[in-house]
Amino acid sequence: MTPPSECAILNRQTQTENALAHHDESSLNVHLADILSGMAPESDIRAENTGVVREGRGLKPDILVAATGRSPVIIEAEYDPAGSVEEEAKQRLGLELEKQTRTVEAVVALRYPKPLEQAGNIKAELQNARLSYCFFQDSGRSGDQPSMNKATRFPETGWIEGSISDLSDLIRMISIPQKEVDRAAEVLRNGIEQAAAVLDSEAEARPGFSAGIAFLLGMEDGKQTRRMACAIVANAMIFHERIAGMHDDEIRIDPLRRVCAGDNPLERLTSAWNNILDYNYFPIFSIANDILDHLPTAGASRILNALRRAASQVESAGILYAHDLTGRIFQRLIADRKYLATFYTRPYSAALLARIAVSKLRGVDWKDRDSIEQLKMADFACGTGALLSAVYDQIAARHERAGGNLDALHPVMMKEVLYGFDVMASAVHITASTLAGARPSVRLQYTQLHSLPYGKVVDDESRELVRLGSLELLTQSSVKPLFNMASPGTRAGGRGDETAENVNVEMEDKSCDLVIMNPPFTRATNHSGAHVNVVNPAFAAFNATKEDMDSMGKRMKKQGSGTCYNGNAGMGSAFAALGDKKLKPGGVLALVLPLTAVSGSSWQKMRQMLASNYIDIDVLCIAAPNLGDVSFSADTGMAECLIIARKMNAPHADKSLSSDARFTSLRRRPQNFAHAAEIARRLEFAKNVRRLEDGPYGGAPVSVGDDREGDMLIAPINADGEGWGAARIDDYSVAQTAYALANSKLHLPGSPKAFDVPLVPLKHIGKRGLIDRDITGPPPRGPFMKGQPSPTATYPSLWGHDAKKETRLICVPDSQLHVRQGLEAKAAKIWATASRCHHNRQHGYTSQPLAVAFTERKTIGGPEWPNVIFEDERFDYVFAIWGNSQLGLLMHWWHGSRQQPGRSRVFFTALESLPTLDIRALSDAQLSLAEEIFNRFRERDFKPAYIADLDPARADLDRAVLCELLGLDESVHVAVRELSAKWAAEPSVRGSKRRPSAPLAV
Repeated sequence: MTPPSECAILNRQTQTENALAHHDESSLNVHLADILSGMAPESDIRAENTGVVREGRGLKPDILVAATGRSPVIIEAEYDPAGSVEEEAKQRLGLELEKQTRTVEAVVALRYPKPLEQAGNIKAELQNARLSYCFFQDSGRSGDQPSMNKATRFPETGWIEGSISDLSDLIRMISIPQKEVDRAAEVLRNGIEQAAAVLDSEAEARPGFSAGIAFLLGMEDGKQTRRMACAIVANAMIFHERIAGMHDDEIRIDPLRRVCAGDNPLERLTSAWNNILDYNYFPIFSIANDILDHLPTAGASRILNALRRAASQVESAGILYAHDLTGRIFQRLIADRKYLATFYTRPYSAALLARIAVSKLRGVDWKDRDSIEQLKMADFACGTGALLSAVYDQIAARHERAGGNLDALHPVMMKEVLYGFDVMASAVHITASTLAGARPSVRLQYTQLHSLPYGKVVDDESRELVRLGSLELLTQSSVKPLFNMASPGTRAGGRGDETAENVNVEMEDKSCDLVIMNPPFTRATNHSGAHVNVVNPAFAAFNATKEDMDSMGKRMKKQGSGTCYNGNAGMGSAFAALGDKKLKPGGVLALVLPLTAVSGSSWQKMRQMLASNYIDIDVLCIAAPNLGDVSFSADTGMAECLIIARKMNAPHADKSLSSDARFTSLRRRPQNFAHAAEIARRLEFAKNVRRLEDGPYGGAPVSVGDDREGDMLIAPINADGEGWGAARIDDYSVAQTAYALANSKLHLPGSPKAFDVPLVPLKHIGKRGLIDRDITGPPPRGPFMKGQPSPTATYPSLWGHDAKKETRLICVPDSQLHVRQGLEAKAAKIWATASRCHHNRQHGYTSQPLAVAFTERKTIGGPEWPNVIFEDERFDYVFAIWGNSQLGLLMHWWHGSRQQPGRSRVFFTALESLPTLDIRALSDAQLSLAEEIFNRFRERDFKPAYIADLDPARADLDRAVLCELLGLDESVHVAVRELSAKWAAEPSVRGSKRRPSAPLAV
């Protein structure tokens, strides 16, 4: 027999040792702490240490993670099934630790997988293991003690599964001392209010200085502008406190209590900030120092003392994230927000968008600083920097976990990677301090943050021109920032030693790896709402005159020519075009847009751009029932979507091709940073996602633990820019049924068989009437004037909504039209479009029963009830009963914009493409039957659409249309009624309206 080789003996010995290996939880804790330390070198991470808890030195947290400026985090770990780990974790909340100024606000409960107990190479296998964990946070206090019954668990049920890298990321997020951040925000707000009150009082006595501050900020003089000035000074004071004593080898920066001591704090602070400006930190202190120059001497001490106290309290809390506080407050102070429509991106929403966007970047070595330095990332409407800050955070976290040095990364990020632009210099100031605050100990020498001219400006040759801020870059690769203004306070670019003549911002086309924006939403039209008396709301900021607005409108039209810009879509479409222009192939575009972007006809070119030029497209919406819960920004009052996509190397040559997009409907917006991270991670690693064309089986769940946070679905998007109906839907089986029906297949949930039901766009069988501005608009456009209704009216009109009078198929005209003198011929042409059928342009499902109204006489439709005209009047009856059946309601909903809960809007130009029953395919007998069905239901009252499933009249109409008119069997009718219940449960249908509890009407 051949003796065993030395290698075989060693292998056998190793196998024997492995079989005998048994790793207890303590040894795993030590290894885990060691691995985590390598991913978070700035944290102090210890395992199995006693003597760290003040109240009880015998207590031994499994793992303790502590870092300067953050709350300590404890990890309690057990082997799966870990029956007691959650209770032990909760007991650690509120503990006071030795050498820590903060109590424990968050504890992780961790389950080790059982196979690790017998692992051979324990550290290697632990590094590759899938861990399961949750965390608890103390959400309330009872006296001085932690309130255990207020410990919130995330996720609420189940466990998160992830790698050690994911766990490290979670610890970083939950270590933010949120309670202190909230308290600091309140302290800062109060300090700003106190200082602004003094400033307001001084302005009444001496308005000149106040006007000077307003000019400095490029805004109208008023209380909001003065509050903004106080916020800027407060922000600079906070940053001053943070860098005090950090650069003693190069410059002495004393704390504010020393600087502001004595009888003349204004002079002393101005001198101190001038010294800092010589060192640099120009974007932060320049405009703040200029504001100091405009403060009234009499009130300066009280103003500065109020702001200094607030800044000192914020700094004494030691909150690394305090730099975001003024960003939040600042947004509430922007006087021109109603015109610029700039809204603060909520921090958790910003984190979600940035995380998804950064995850789509390809070919970046996150450990290699040189690789990161090659990146170029821009926000052309940066506001106070929420999105750029979130991008910075994502890159820094990846670099740190890979073993990188964050101090060395910081100058690279500020000088080479991050570009921010805005028309408000004061907003750029906040962005600069936000980004610089990530590493305040690192000298800030250079930034790519710029305030750009907007509105009327005077060039170097004293000519008056209009400029459009970042949108000037649509047709050029460089732009001059606001260095040539009279006041240096607008110089937020970070190059304080340069002059106006030799400074240009370079931004070449196809140069960016990532463009991320929450752009202004205002439109160049003023058809309704708060802007009805404004000539051009998109350009009405900064006290623009009518001539200025006209000039800006003409310039915008020229700048946006040949792009996806559309004045009716608004400025958001212009910024989308700019992002596309500056993005390199393979780069990522990440946008916060109004929900109309996915369905509105004026956004068609943007959807064409995405479908033709981009891949890996994600669209996220919130399918919540309340209006206040459907936006990712603060204070918008409208539904929004996130769109993230990667640019192709070459666009589709064939416009008939369609691309795919993944639509995710969340049930709520991100609730915290961990929530945002987990949603993003689910999307990043999702596989085998069901498609819209797959039949009515629903989408793939987006779950965090056992909590279902939403669903995702892949759907085709056409290169012709047709609306994307798969957005903001809670139950994707309804969308799949709607999609099939729009393509002439009736495939109902729970039904294995699909039926042929011919549908075509409305324009194939009829025509839409005229928009109301062509009827009663200012002459000579509109030949009519609207008046009170009359039973003998020559020109009756169904103009607006009165839901109480619209419960039956036949509606009575609510007004009459009078012909303007001299426009009789045009009035005759308009009247020729009168008809008996009218389509509900904005269906309020919670109050309005009808999608189609029928009038006994031919009637002109108004803004809510545009005409639908058929050459064969028999079609009127079919259209009326089909449109008000459940399938007709489904098509109206599918084709419309679901911008507001409980309401669907079919844009006027989109009415022609509304999928409707192909009435041409019906026989004469069917057309006669349709008229008989109509007459049978003409006196029936229908309930509001959101309870269509509970409405006996709707159930009977469904049976008549399905079984009698189309010849389908009763089982189809039953399935449609079940579909009706699903549809009525959609947040976009029911809104926040409470539905009555009643059995399904069949």
